Formats: sequence, structure tokens, C-alpha cells
Amino acid sequence: MGRDTAPLWTCESCGRTFANRNQTHACGRSSLESHFEGKSPVVRAIYERFLAMLERSGPVTVLPEKTRIAFHVRMSFAQLTVRRNWVLGHFVLARRAEDPLFIKVETFSPRNHTHLFRLDSPEQVDALEPFAREAYAVGQQRHLARPD
Repeated sequence: MGRDTAPLWTCESCGRTFANRNQTHACGRSSLESHFEGKSPVVRAIYERFLAMLERSGPVTVLPEKTRIAFHVRMSFAQLTVRRNWVLGHFVLARRAEDPLFIKVETFSPRNHTHLFRLDSPEQVDALEPFAREAYAVGQQRHLARPD
């Protein structure tokens, strides 16, 4: 059984699933709506368009956390942090992608690179779609699968 098909571990306290057993995390529960309170309507429109883009790759679990909204398949592969009038986000890719869309790229391991972006309008989301598909595959842990 490959890592991309192994059963997920579920935290007994919060019900969140993880690819790794007993993975460290904060069990706090947050509501999605709390992220949009007092924010410009453009922020919600950016979120909706971003989620629709991710869902074109397949099913996505939305995990509203205290400071961010994470997007998860087997593992979290993208996140958004909403500000009053704009959105900060990142994708996790298995490679380092140098592109002007990204304001910062951080490397954590050879197959774990965080690509930070800023969105000021819903229309900017569309340019991220190729990277969203790639990040979704990371969320599925396809980058860890061994060829048969």
C-alpha cells in the first residue's frame, strides 16, 4: 500500500484526519464565517473563487482554524489568511517554483516547498490554477508514491 492510499489517522478530540498517526496539531474549532466578519465582500469573493478552483481538481476538506483556512485532502496543501481587504495564501508544492505570482518561496525539505501569494481581487485567482492542481496532488501525497 502506497503512502497516498494508506488509511488516515483521525484525532479523537477534534475529528481532523491526518496522513501521519498522532500528528501534532491544535485541536481548536473555528467557524468559517468568523474569518469573514468585518471583512470586505471582495475577501469572501476571493475565497469562493479559490475554493471553486481547488475543487476542479477533486474533493477538498475546508478546515477553518484560528488564524487561517486550510484546504486538505490527505494532508493540507493550501491555505488562506483573510485580511480586511485582501487575502494572503500559500500552496505546498513538491518542487520549488520560481514565478512572479509568488511573493516568497520557503523550502522545508526536498519535496516540501511553501509558495506564498497575495490576492487583491477574485480575478487574480485564475492565474494560480496550474499551481493549484500541482498542490492538490501534493495534498493527495502523489509526490510520495513509488512507481510500480
